[in-house]
Amino acid sequence: MTDDAETPADTKLTRTKQAWARAGKFLTGRVARPESERLPPGQHLVKDWPVLDLGLQPEIQLASWTLDIDGAVEQPLHWRWADLLAQEQTRDVSDIHCVTTWSRYDNHWEGVSTRTLLDLVRPKPEAGFVVLHSYDGYTTNLTLEDFASEDAILAHGWEGKPIPTEHGGPLRLVLPKLYFWKSAKWLRRIEFTLANQPGFWEVRGYHDRGDPWREERYSDD
Repeated sequence: MTDDAETPADTKLTRTKQAWARAGKFLTGRVARPESERLPPGQHLVKDWPVLDLGLQPEIQLASWTLDIDGAVEQPLHWRWADLLAQEQTRDVSDIHCVTTWSRYDNHWEGVSTRTLLDLVRPKPEAGFVVLHSYDGYTTNLTLEDFASEDAILAHGWEGKPIPTEHGGPLRLVLPKLYFWKSAKWLRRIEFTLANQPGFWEVRGYHDRGDPWREERYSDD
């Protein structure tokens, strides 16, 4: 897909989730402390990994896959699959918390730490935000501070195998501290910006940051 790819906005899931945002669905009003509770408020545990997308699962061949890292950085990068695998690899175990109220514990990831990436591209001093672009046209925004979290990883492996296409393979972000819509699937570009640029769900009623323990599901606007 190209930079002109358009995300299908008018789907049943999109309409349903926008209605949830307007109604404040699932909000408990309870704020849990992450150091004392592993399961954020309003969440329930699942054993499987539910599949959620916008009605499109892009078919991406590794031979043609690329990832651009650009914007407000000193050293832009254009990676092919071999370039990704040539970087220092890391493994981590973390939980998933989806805004649709399910959580899954102890997921084993393999990939490249975002801190490794940051050392390579060297964001400019004025850069404060990151926009993730996906092969299906999806976008989501992060602060540079959140993107640089110690356990944030550009993951290509899950449970010892390549991440399946339906879960964002070949490459997705994993950012455990935020709701999982912030961990964009099918990454094709990581853009560093000076100003905040709300993404697909953020302009449709969802919180700009998305901290599960603060129940930051929806926008205050």
